[in-house]
Amino acid sequence: MPRCEVRIAGFGGQGIIKAGVILGMAACLYSHMNGTQTESYGPEARGGACRSEVVISDEEIDYPNVETPDVLIAMSQLAYKMYSSDIKENGTIILDPDMIPYRTTLKKVKNYEIPATRIAEKAGSRVVANSVMLGAFAAIFKIIERTAMEKAIAANFPPEARKMNLLAFRRGYNLAKKLMRRT
Repeated sequence: MPRCEVRIAGFGGQGIIKAGVILGMAACLYSHMNGTQTESYGPEARGGACRSEVVISDEEIDYPNVETPDVLIAMSQLAYKMYSSDIKENGTIILDPDMIPYRTTLKKVKNYEIPATRIAEKAGSRVVANSVMLGAFAAIFKIIERTAMEKAIAANFPPEARKMNLLAFRRGYNLAKKLMRRT
């Protein structure tokens, strides 16, 4: 698999950094690929802009930072506004339409609308919206096996939160699979 650059962006409190850590862990520990993960966030603990970036490849990674993302997982209006124009030609944006009501038409970019916050609330708490998005990513890209992602999620949460995050992941995965069949 060639280099794949993923940017996950939203605001503090949405589990943006945790999503990047899980994605990187799934690639490196459970899929035997190479990966790097970096993060950036404002001084605010919650509510400020933040992003996590992951580079995945089956080859050695010579530069650890995302330059031109293949994928943007956008979980807030500000994240969409800041990063949607950075996507590589023929890249993909996975976005939460409830959190991003205003969008522009981008040529040569595929969009998937995953109502992650709504799905997360039905799974038990909106804090698992990041796991919904990871499920959608896994289904759309098939870079990392579903089981590898589930192992990484299980390794990152205590037992009481693990069940809800796995449920959210599976719901995001299943919705994205349905969307893929329609296109």
